Amino acid sequence: MSTKPLHGVRIVDLTRLLPGPMCTLHLADMGADVIKIEDTKMGDYARSIPPMQKKNSSFFLAVNRNKRSVALDLAKEEGRQVFLKLSETADVIVESFRPGVVKKLGIDYETIKKVNPKIIYCSISGYGQTGPYRDKAGHDLNYCSNAGIIKPVGSRQLAVGNRQTPVPSIPNFQIGDIVGGSLNAAMGILAALIQQKTTGVGQYIDVSIFDGVLAHSVTALAHLKSIERLGFDTSDMLNGALHCYNIYETKDSRYIALAALEFKFWERFCEAVGRDDLTDSHMVSGDEAEKVFKELSELFKIKTLEQWLEHFRNIDCCVSPVLTLSETIKNEQVVARNTVVIKEHPEEGDVIQFSLPLKFSSFEFEIKKPAPLHGEHTEEVLADLGYSKRKIEEWKIKNII
Repeated sequence: MSTKPLHGVRIVDLTRLLPGPMCTLHLADMGADVIKIEDTKMGDYARSIPPMQKKNSSFFLAVNRNKRSVALDLAKEEGRQVFLKLSETADVIVESFRPGVVKKLGIDYETIKKVNPKIIYCSISGYGQTGPYRDKAGHDLNYCSNAGIIKPVGSRQLAVGNRQTPVPSIPNFQIGDIVGGSLNAAMGILAALIQQKTTGVGQYIDVSIFDGVLAHSVTALAHLKSIERLGFDTSDMLNGALHCYNIYETKDSRYIALAALEFKFWERFCEAVGRDDLTDSHMVSGDEAEKVFKELSELFKIKTLEQWLEHFRNIDCCVSPVLTLSETIKNEQVVARNTVVIKEHPEEGDVIQFSLPLKFSSFEFEIKKPAPLHGEHTEEVLADLGYSKRKIEEWKIKNII
């Protein structure tokens, strides 16, 4: 096995909570030396988000492996100077403060690039560094609601004329934080690293979580004009409007997903359930769609979820169970690909976490370092920068570190 693709890349990580740490988690897993900068008091707020293990939360332990932690007071001049020196050795800096905070601290991009012209400086914020929403507070739900991707539960009813208005549902996944923040930031950083390595030039990356989630709503955008032409939003086709792409209750009050979008899958499905009479009703709307939906609802309640899964075991027609996460992590596909890892932490005990969601032919994923304790690597990193033991002890006394 060769070295990991990001071996030799140093990333200084100022982020907290989810979007930034998830971004740097992926980069650390791919070999980058990620140095997590935390304040000298409570550190990353995620350390105290329930459920807790012993001293740290399970969430924090799962998204901060393969990183080192340095506790540093950036509000003090000596702490800022240490950060500037560390920045000289870095390829990338990632921060997720409100716009303007890093400038007040004296560690913004313009300042850093004076000591390190090749630096890649990535800022992750809710709405970006410009625009009228620049200083707005927000969380995942705000970015998703503003981006128009929070859809009503049962919006199939809207497309077939039912007068009931479904209530929008909060997704069980932080779409904005991860898609708009973590993954977009990682993509931008990787692209900038290629340019940096070939040209020696660094740059600033402005990542807006709101922009990121909106820009991936390409299916909804393609259907935007449908409301004017047809009177309803055809993007609801993938959000409950189609009977061939929907969720149905089973006899035992579980749920099963049918996603027979292509006609060949729908045809196989109809044949498998003995309803060849429905084959021509694949993509219909209005009262006919409502009729088919009701018939399928009654059909699926004839058997339990387990019985239906056995029924469709050897039929390729896009049918799957609606599982809980507890069931998913035991799923044979998850087990076969080692997607879930349980690793013992020296202080916290066993930590359940997801592995790197990419399979490389040149290296195998591994957890070389468990999530760090608060400031665990402060002395190690400062010694590497050339600071003496005496100076480090002096800074401890002054609460600089």
